[in-house]
This record gives sequence, C-alpha cells and structure tokens, in this order.
Amino acid sequence: MNQEHIGKFIAECRKRKKITQSELAEKLGVTDRSVSNWENGKNMPDLSLFKPLCNILDITINELLSGEKLSKDEYQEKFEENIVNTINYSTKKISKYNKVISLFLIIFGLFISISAIMIFPSESSWSSIYSVFGVLVFMVGISKMMKLFKWYIRLAFVSIVFILTMGLLLFTDYINVKTNDEAPMFRTTTTTTGNVIYYDTLFYDVYRCNFDEDDEYWVIEKNSKPTINELINYCE
Repeated sequence: MNQEHIGKFIAECRKRKKITQSELAEKLGVTDRSVSNWENGKNMPDLSLFKPLCNILDITINELLSGEKLSKDEYQEKFEENIVNTINYSTKKISKYNKVISLFLIIFGLFISISAIMIFPSESSWSSIYSVFGVLVFMVGISKMMKLFKWYIRLAFVSIVFILTMGLLLFTDYINVKTNDEAPMFRTTTTTTGNVIYYDTLFYDVYRCNFDEDDEYWVIEKNSKPTINELINYCE
C-alpha cells in the first residue's frame, strides 16, 4: 500500500471536486492537519473513514487503495491485491499499537515498583503490595511485547523474567535490612511480643530488640518459627 501515491490521488480527487482541505475535514469530522497528512503520504485515513471519504470524492474504495482510477479490466485484479494490502496494513498498525501499549505497561510497572520502595516505609505492607503489583504490570507488558511468539515460549520467558525480577526485589530488601536496620518489606508474618518484634520472611528471620528508643538492633537468621517464650527471652 503506497501511502504517498494514495495521498496524491486523494488530493487530485479533492481538487477535481473543488473542495478545500478544510471543507473535506469538516465533512469527515477530522482536522485540516489530518487531511494534509493524508495527502502528503504521512499516514492513511482511518478505516472507518474510507467509505464516507470515497462518497465525497466520488470514487470507490478499491480506487482509493489503488491510488488511481480503475478500468473494468483492472478492477478485479486490484480488488484482490488491495484486500491483501489492507490486511497487512491493519496488522502492522495493530502491531505498532500493541508495542506502544506494551512499552507503556513495562515502564509503568517499573515505576510503580520503584516508587513503592521509595515512598512507603518498610514497616508498611503497602510497599510490598504495590511492588508486586508493579511487577505484575511489568510482566503483562513483557507478555504483550512477545505476542508473536508461541505461547509456551512466551510463558517460559515471562516466568523467568518474573522470577529474576522478584529475586532482585527480595535481594534488595535483604540488603536494606542488613545495612539500614529496617523491617523487611516482603514478610509473611509480623509478631510483636514484649520488647521484641519478629518478622518472618521466606528466606530469613528478623528480630528487632527494643530496649529503649535509642537502643535497638537487628539479627538476621533462619530458624523454625520461635515460640512466644523464645521471643520474650530473645533480647534478654
């Protein structure tokens, strides 16, 4: 589908009908710039505008897509060719649209995850909730980006990326706990007993001992879940 050739044909037909770009735009409910872009070959009219545009210019859709007036002998041949070209054009347009949406989801998902870590305190459960939500949005974007691949390849790749992304978040959380003495964001349970706060995560435990406001420390290790008595005696 030669957009430049079609654009010149639209301009010729419009001028033959003695219609200005503004008048054509008003009849079709689009802007002057849209008509100008069609005639310059920068883009094509929307598919929904093909029929009303052809009615105004007194041409057929087949002639519009061919970019020229057709004789009876040429009509059938061009018709079949234009069907294939239109399908290809629509497929490319949809593919381009999907790529834009995919890229938006990838960036938006990463933005949510990073923002959740930076905005919410580690004590808040919202930090982990929004981080995981951001990762899921990121995964949807990755999946849409790979739409042309077979489903099992897409599933395998998305699963690997999900595991790596979550692993990076968990590792970053662990480093934050170790270096900054903060509560783990990705924890399964939180237990407070006396002067001890116990955080249970998948891979390690965190004990926070509060003797007074100025004296607190963190210990990281992985054991079986302690009993209440063990927690009470832990910081003594």
